[in-house]
This record gives sequence, C-alpha cells and structure tokens, in this order.
Amino acid sequence: MAISFKDRVVIVTGAGAGLGRCHALEFARRGAKVVVNDLGGSVDGAGGSSEAALKVVEEIKALGAEAIANGASVSDRAGAESIINDAINKWGRVDVVVNNAGILRDKSFAKMELNDFELVLKVHLLGSAYVTKAAWPHFIKQSYGRVVMTTSSSGLYGNFGQSNYGAAKLGLVGLMNTLKIEGAKANIRINTIAPVAATRMTENLGIPEEVFKQLKPELISPAVVYLASEDAPSGTIIEAGAGYFAKAQIVESKGVKIGQTASVEDFAAAFEKITDMTDAKPHANGSEIIMKILSP
Repeated sequence: MAISFKDRVVIVTGAGAGLGRCHALEFARRGAKVVVNDLGGSVDGAGGSSEAALKVVEEIKALGAEAIANGASVSDRAGAESIINDAINKWGRVDVVVNNAGILRDKSFAKMELNDFELVLKVHLLGSAYVTKAAWPHFIKQSYGRVVMTTSSSGLYGNFGQSNYGAAKLGLVGLMNTLKIEGAKANIRINTIAPVAATRMTENLGIPEEVFKQLKPELISPAVVYLASEDAPSGTIIEAGAGYFAKAQIVESKGVKIGQTASVEDFAAAFEKITDMTDAKPHANGSEIIMKILSP
C-alpha cells in the first residue's frame, strides 16, 4: 500500500537545495502540504536569501501540491517559531517536522575558533530543538506528530576536522532518545536519519567524482519519508546513501560486576572482559541501565 501524506502538513528545514529539497518534493508527491524553510545562506551559514525556498515552492506547485516558503533561521528562536506559525496560519496544523537545516565550519579542533564551534551547535542541535519545541504543543493537542532529526556518521563515529559538527550531530541522537519517551503517550514518534549524499556540504570533502555521482540526495528521501509516516517506528537511526540503508544503534556490553571493593587494579584486570562486545545489546532508556547495574 502506498504511503500517503494527504491532508498532512510537513515542515522541512534547509529545504532550498540538496537533501531538504528532495525531501520536500517527495512529501509533496505524496500529497503533503509543505513549508519549505531555507535561510538561503552559504554552506558556512553566511548571507541569506529567500530565492532558493521560493524556487522549491514553485517546483512543488508544478506537481499540483501546496507549499509556502519561510526564510527564517532555525538558530533564532523567533525564527524557528515563525516556521511553525506559518504552517498553522496557512493550514491550521502541523504533522511532521524534518530537521534538515545545517552548516559546516570545518577545522581541526586545535585551530577552530570557539565562535565557529558554537554556531554549528546552534544551527544543528539548538535549531532542531527550537523548531521541534515550537511544534510540540500542536503535536500534543492533536495526539499526532512525527519528527525526523538529521545526524551524521561524523557524529556517530567521528571525522577529522568536524568536532563541532560531530558534537552537534550526536547531540541530536540524545535529543531523539528522550523525546521518543516523552512523546509516546501523545503518538509523537521521533527518528533520525544519517545521510551520505552529494550536496553542497559534501562536495569539498575529496570524494572521487565517480563515487560522488552515486550519492544522489534523492536516494535518502525514501528513508526520511518512511520515518515520518503514520506507521513509523520511534527512536530509530537509519544510515542511508547510494541506495544503501542500515540501522545504527547504541549498544552496551554485558559488563562485569567487580563489587563494592573495586580498585583501579581490579578494573584494569577486568578491562578486556568489560569491553567484550560479544553479547552487547541496546537499552530502551536510562532506567534500564540503573536496573542492570543494581541487579544481583
């Protein structure tokens, strides 16, 4: 059965180009009314223009769907609220938020200015929190909401020169993990995409051209659209790129109980067994960890 977004209102941030544009178009093809948010700045966040968002709106209208543009910055609280308000004022509801907007200010940690560290966190992590927070009361009121965060392999596993980006991206996983718990009773589901795609943000990473051509941004959208659908899971991280999809997950080793007399030497002696991931498994929440630690 085809997945439909008829009568659903979808917000996609950073939708003026690349991944966001592909997501917005795919939602529109499936009947969604779309708010196309884009500041219209450069990859490092400088500048701004509504032209990119307006062009995507015209593409969506050419498909016979409805869309409006919003040029606010997600890193500004009032701007983030305006994105949600525009949806409410136009269509009376908001059903899906795809937090896609982001910037890059890559540099090794030794050479990075703290202003660049803070700005990247503000756009990716706080921006996603601001937009989601503005949508949250509407989700609760209508007992329905879907949110897709955008993480990265740089956040899940690290990447040279991206300490700011990686910290922000893994922070979004932490945000998802708590929101999936808090939103469950109100039928709010939160998931995360970890895309690898050919966009403005990846074109200068030294990826060979023949590989770059395979990393079409539109190949990420199937996972994003499913993770925002009515039957979506909650708390799932999906890695996607070039038609490849995988689930990423935080897992914990079985662990070792040394006891109340544990010393540094005891820990060192047990380290190999402590870090043995043979029987590693995920956990649903922090309470499970406490129970695991305190169990006989």
